[in-house]
Amino acid sequence: MTILGLYNYWIYAFVLVVGLYAVLVKGNYVKRLIGLGIFQGAVFLLYISMDKVEGGTGPIFVTPPQPGDLFANPLPQVLILTAIVVGIAVTALGLAITIRIKEEYGTIEESEIRDMDRQA
Repeated sequence: MTILGLYNYWIYAFVLVVGLYAVLVKGNYVKRLIGLGIFQGAVFLLYISMDKVEGGTGPIFVTPPQPGDLFANPLPQVLILTAIVVGIAVTALGLAITIRIKEEYGTIEESEIRDMDRQA
Protein backbone atom coordinates (compact mmCIF):
# COMPACT_ATOMS: atom_id res chain seq x y z
CA MET A 1 0.00 0.00 0.00
CA THR A 2 1.43 3.37 -0.97
CA ILE A 3 1.33 6.40 1.24
CA LEU A 4 -1.20 8.07 -1.06
CA GLY A 5 -3.39 4.96 -0.88
CA LEU A 6 -4.06 5.72 2.78
CA TYR A 7 -6.18 8.76 1.94
CA ASN A 8 -8.44 8.31 4.98
CA TYR A 9 -5.47 9.01 7.27
CA TRP A 10 -4.61 12.13 5.27
CA ILE A 11 -8.19 13.34 5.72
CA TYR A 12 -7.98 12.50 9.42
CA ALA A 13 -4.76 14.48 9.81
CA PHE A 14 -6.18 17.50 7.95
CA VAL A 15 -9.41 17.58 9.96
CA LEU A 16 -7.44 17.10 13.18
CA VAL A 17 -5.17 20.06 12.38
CA VAL A 18 -8.16 22.27 11.47
CA GLY A 19 -9.85 21.46 14.78
CA LEU A 20 -6.66 21.94 16.77
CA TYR A 21 -6.05 25.29 15.04
CA ALA A 22 -9.52 26.49 15.99
CA VAL A 23 -9.09 25.41 19.61
CA LEU A 24 -5.66 27.00 20.03
CA VAL A 25 -5.90 30.19 17.96
CA LYS A 26 -9.48 31.45 18.07
CA GLY A 27 -10.41 33.88 20.84
CA ASN A 28 -14.16 33.39 20.67
CA TYR A 29 -15.32 30.64 23.01
CA VAL A 30 -18.07 29.40 20.69
CA LYS A 31 -15.54 29.05 17.85
CA ARG A 32 -13.31 27.10 20.19
CA LEU A 33 -16.16 24.73 21.00
CA ILE A 34 -16.80 24.25 17.29
CA GLY A 35 -13.10 23.51 16.83
CA LEU A 36 -13.29 20.98 19.65
CA GLY A 37 -16.20 19.30 17.86
CA ILE A 38 -14.19 19.16 14.63
CA PHE A 39 -11.25 17.71 16.55
CA GLN A 40 -13.50 15.03 18.05
CA GLY A 41 -14.89 14.25 14.60
CA ALA A 42 -11.35 13.62 13.39
CA VAL A 43 -10.76 11.15 16.21
CA PHE A 44 -14.03 9.40 15.29
CA LEU A 45 -12.81 9.15 11.70
CA LEU A 46 -9.55 7.58 12.88
CA TYR A 47 -11.35 4.89 14.88
CA ILE A 48 -13.75 4.13 12.04
CA SER A 49 -10.82 3.90 9.61
CA MET A 50 -9.07 1.37 11.82
CA ASP A 51 -12.23 -0.76 11.94
CA LYS A 52 -12.16 -1.64 8.22
CA VAL A 53 -10.91 -5.14 7.41
CA GLU A 54 -10.29 -5.82 3.72
CA GLY A 55 -12.64 -8.65 2.73
CA GLY A 56 -14.16 -8.81 6.21
CA THR A 57 -17.84 -8.81 7.11
CA GLY A 58 -19.76 -7.74 10.15
CA PRO A 59 -19.57 -10.08 13.13
CA ILE A 60 -23.17 -11.25 12.73
CA PHE A 61 -23.43 -15.01 12.42
CA VAL A 62 -26.11 -16.43 10.11
CA THR A 63 -24.24 -19.68 9.75
CA PRO A 64 -21.50 -20.99 12.03
CA PRO A 65 -18.18 -19.27 11.26
CA GLN A 66 -15.67 -21.29 9.29
CA PRO A 67 -11.89 -21.28 9.82
CA GLY A 68 -10.36 -18.47 7.82
CA ASP A 69 -13.46 -16.21 7.85
CA LEU A 70 -12.64 -12.52 8.28
CA PHE A 71 -14.72 -10.30 10.49
CA ALA A 72 -14.56 -6.59 11.23
CA ASN A 73 -13.76 -5.67 14.81
CA PRO A 74 -16.86 -4.21 16.57
CA LEU A 75 -14.85 -2.64 19.40
CA PRO A 76 -14.04 0.64 17.57
CA GLN A 77 -17.75 1.13 16.86
CA VAL A 78 -18.55 0.74 20.56
CA LEU A 79 -15.78 3.19 21.45
CA ILE A 80 -17.18 5.69 18.94
CA LEU A 81 -20.64 5.49 20.51
CA THR A 82 -19.13 6.17 23.92
CA ALA A 83 -17.01 9.02 22.54
CA ILE A 84 -20.05 10.61 20.90
CA VAL A 85 -21.92 10.64 24.21
CA VAL A 86 -18.91 12.11 26.02
CA GLY A 87 -18.44 14.67 23.22
CA ILE A 88 -22.05 15.82 23.51
CA ALA A 89 -21.69 16.17 27.27
CA VAL A 90 -18.46 18.18 26.91
CA THR A 91 -20.08 20.45 24.31
CA ALA A 92 -23.15 21.01 26.48
CA LEU A 93 -20.99 21.85 29.49
CA GLY A 94 -18.83 24.19 27.38
CA LEU A 95 -21.90 25.98 26.06
CA ALA A 96 -23.31 26.34 29.58
CA ILE A 97 -20.03 27.84 30.79
CA THR A 98 -19.95 30.13 27.75
CA ILE A 99 -23.47 31.37 28.53
CA ARG A 100 -22.45 32.06 32.13
CA ILE A 101 -19.36 33.96 30.94
CA LYS A 102 -21.54 35.99 28.56
CA GLU A 103 -23.89 36.87 31.44
CA GLU A 104 -21.01 37.91 33.70
CA TYR A 105 -18.79 39.81 31.25
CA GLY A 106 -21.13 40.69 28.38
CA THR A 107 -18.78 39.13 25.82
CA ILE A 108 -17.29 35.76 24.86
CA GLU A 109 -14.05 37.09 23.40
CA GLU A 110 -11.07 36.02 25.49
CA SER A 111 -9.04 39.18 24.89
CA GLU A 112 -11.88 41.44 26.06
CA ILE A 113 -12.43 39.31 29.17
CA ARG A 114 -8.72 39.48 30.04
CA ASP A 115 -8.76 43.26 29.64
CA MET A 116 -11.78 43.51 31.96
CA ASP A 117 -10.04 41.33 34.56
CA ARG A 118 -6.88 43.45 34.43
CA GLN A 119 -8.83 46.67 34.96
CA ALA A 120 -10.75 45.27 37.92
